[in-house]
Amino acid sequence: MKKTIDVYEHMGEILKGVKSGVLITGKADDKVNSMTISWGMVGIEWGKPIFVTFIRENRFTRSLIEKTGEFTVSIPVDDSAKKILSFCGSKSGRDVDIDKAKEIGLTYEEPEMTSVPGVKELPLTLECKVVYKQAQDMNAMTKENKAKFYPQDVDSLFTGSNKDTHVAYYGEIVNAYVIE
Repeated sequence: MKKTIDVYEHMGEILKGVKSGVLITGKADDKVNSMTISWGMVGIEWGKPIFVTFIRENRFTRSLIEKTGEFTVSIPVDDSAKKILSFCGSKSGRDVDIDKAKEIGLTYEEPEMTSVPGVKELPLTLECKVVYKQAQDMNAMTKENKAKFYPQDVDSLFTGSNKDTHVAYYGEIVNAYVIE
């Protein structure tokens, strides 16, 4: 069962979740993938509630979001999701032999306003539709951040790589609820 919530009343909870890790889920062509992020923002733009996620250019989940223009954010409400966040942050859904839902026991919940499911085990859910995206500009970064987060001498094809930059996806929060 889903209990609709007011995003504005839960902003602190959402940001606290992002700080410790949340799941971003994308879905396209009958493939669903969730990945862990800890870079994100929630706020108001164009008079709408917005969640901004930053996803590296080579990530599999980004390719799913690119196809549909939709994603969900699944936020833990306690510490029980640490194993899920660790697994989804270290394994790529691009690998044919990895089905994260089966491997770690994720329960995907039917969405209401998008095509992308939420994750029952991380019950505070935001359904988002992309209203803007922007690739990061390496020339606009400080030397310190560029050196720390985007060293150019690292191969960008493996999990945890840093060579490629992020794309910022501004998702209008079209639905928010807690899965009970």
